[in-house]
Amino acid sequence: MPIVHHETFPVRYWECNALGHLSSTNYFRWMQEAAFGASAAVGYDWSRYREMGHVWLVRETDISYLRPLRYGDRVDLATRVVDFRRSRSRREYEFTSLETGQLAATAVTDWVYVDARTLQPATVPAQMQEAFSPDGPIGAAPPRERFPVSPEAPPDVFSIARQVEWHDIDMMWHVNNAVYLAYVEEAGVRLAEAHGWSAERMTEEHSAILTRRHRIEYRQAARMGDDLDIATWYSDTGRATALRHCLIRRAEDGEIVARAQVHCAWIDLNTGHLKREIGFR
Repeated sequence: MPIVHHETFPVRYWECNALGHLSSTNYFRWMQEAAFGASAAVGYDWSRYREMGHVWLVRETDISYLRPLRYGDRVDLATRVVDFRRSRSRREYEFTSLETGQLAATAVTDWVYVDARTLQPATVPAQMQEAFSPDGPIGAAPPRERFPVSPEAPPDVFSIARQVEWHDIDMMWHVNNAVYLAYVEEAGVRLAEAHGWSAERMTEEHSAILTRRHRIEYRQAARMGDDLDIATWYSDTGRATALRHCLIRRAEDGEIVARAQVHCAWIDLNTGHLKREIGFR
């Protein structure tokens, strides 16, 4: 059985968005921190990886938000490895409110073990696998699903430009995985504005577009100074739900850096229920 690692996080004021909810980017930051903590707890901390010349990078994240976390909440984040492949490992996470005992979110990340210098995939050492699962090999996990194919972007697809700045990059000198999500969220806010729904208007009408699920795949590293084109559009629009697609390309060569799918819901902030009288149509 794999070791289950627990870390406790308080929801701090600066981690909340304008609605008073823990922002999606901070779920991602906590997940990364918990994964690092889980690794260090079994003998593989950052300094050991540096000595080995290898590191784990996130390939894909899939997270479902069940109920919001708010300022002042304390959260138990439990995480465990659920499979190993030649150069990859999948890790699960559960966010539980310590005040209510309720599950707030579930997530899974697909990590790739790479050579720190070349960023090419490397074989996960057997000794490392045993450290994460000392009672024996991890049993078979469900097969990985391919990242879903998005419909073709419309000819007049909405897009924003962004240049990678110093505060976007991490110790690997590329854009951190949580920052890509910040790009995706910013594009969503601007898309809503383009459709006539500014943050101010939604506040006046006591409504908001909330995310039920984020799925994001990281294809290439973006680095400081890179100019990015971030295109986003809706599909599967209903009265109160929609699927938003986001494609992040490097402007210089058009290469896809990351892509995301966002399951959205239009919510009445007074009741917490779907707001069907306006919606996405």
